[in-house]
Amino acid sequence: MILHTHEYPEGVDIELRHLRSLVSVIDTGTFTDAGIELGITQTTVSRNIATLESVLGKRLLHRTTRRVELTPAGERVIRHARRALAIVADLRHEALAGVSTIRIGYAWSALGKHTPEFQRRWTAGLPDHELHLTRTNTPTAGLVEGKSDLAILRRIPEATSLELVLIGVEKRYCAMSVDDPLATKRTVSLSQIATSPLAIDHRTGSTQLNLWPDGGQPHQTIPTDDVDDWLTVISSGKARGITAESTAHQYRRQGLTYRAVRDTTPVPVYAAWIKTDPPTQLQDIITLLSSLYH
Repeated sequence: MILHTHEYPEGVDIELRHLRSLVSVIDTGTFTDAGIELGITQTTVSRNIATLESVLGKRLLHRTTRRVELTPAGERVIRHARRALAIVADLRHEALAGVSTIRIGYAWSALGKHTPEFQRRWTAGLPDHELHLTRTNTPTAGLVEGKSDLAILRRIPEATSLELVLIGVEKRYCAMSVDDPLATKRTVSLSQIATSPLAIDHRTGSTQLNLWPDGGQPHQTIPTDDVDDWLTVISSGKARGITAESTAHQYRRQGLTYRAVRDTTPVPVYAAWIKTDPPTQLQDIITLLSSLYH
């Protein structure tokens, strides 16, 4: 597939191989690993990205001796690159299967205990649209990155390009080691939780320090990168954590237990999408999601 535009230098087109090389370098971390993943040489990967940068007239990657990072222009381009590649993949799939694919992203957990019922109702109500649930640990659960068509969010991101609708709420639970003194209690309070370090994912976690009143916050926090890192820190006994009910249902781990938090507000659950690019069957999906929580 070749993407044509009159803005590019004459005789030069953006091709899927250029986009695949950019995405693979970011996903794998190096030009060498990108070449291995794509089955081409490192030199070819570099050439593809150089061509893409030349066509667009923008530097997309910042290279250092240790890592490769996207420039601001690269951040914008890779979102469209992922979307273009996803469209092509969906096109191939639809041509073979006769159905379209709708990708629903989430950062930590999908719909918790409601997930199996959601999948069952989707199959019954939207038989011509294949559901693909994908975990992407970004503030927009893959929307801005082009990895999802609709996202389940439990905090409002800074991105202004999104439309959000509240579909329900979930109770908050405290995650702790099975050896934690609070593990003997049926429910716990915010003040009890605050006596131990708190594990927080500042980028995508549903709970931040503003959940506590001034002066009552935990004295120490341990930053984590995603739900797996968060679970590892907590199960080791180094910290406690607060999360949505869906996390407590979806992630069970040896050495870790959950207790309901009795004196706090619930976690809002939103469906979100790009304002200018809503997914197919949007209203049907929103109705289905909302029905699970009511």
